[in-house]
Amino acid sequence: MSHHDGGCLCGQVRFQVSTLPIWVTVCYCRFCQKATGSDHMVEPIFKREAFGIIEGTAQVFTLQSQGSGQDVNVHFCGNCGTKLALTFARWPDRLGIYAGTFDDPGWFTMTPHNTKHIFTAEAARGTVIPAGFPVFQRHAAENDGTPRTPEIYGVPRTVS
Repeated sequence: MSHHDGGCLCGQVRFQVSTLPIWVTVCYCRFCQKATGSDHMVEPIFKREAFGIIEGTAQVFTLQSQGSGQDVNVHFCGNCGTKLALTFARWPDRLGIYAGTFDDPGWFTMTPHNTKHIFTAEAARGTVIPAGFPVFQRHAAENDGTPRTPEIYGVPRTVS
């Protein structure tokens, strides 16, 4: 597997991943809305050992998740402020990357088999949730890690 590189706006912090994502999360929670300045975040999830900073040093901002009550660490460039990655107290061996920070943000595929849509209860009005994908009103798992049962829409749904 070849590696995939990414980085911040100013170029001071560069990273690379060496594997395909374990899964991809599309999150509509208020945290992700505020963190991206958008209505959702696309976040491919990797094993932490597959990720490495290859240039510069990321800063870290820690915030307690309102959903899980666990710490979420936002890794960002201290110079330009670009958010690059998330690490989680809840999943210490995983890391999520802000998809838009990859040099090629579309290099990984998003299919119903590897992608889930979470926190759709907080999605902005007008958001279209695609058909065929696992959908969760909130988290996809209980705080103890027990998976929740997803909804799967037969047709796209628009949040009203």
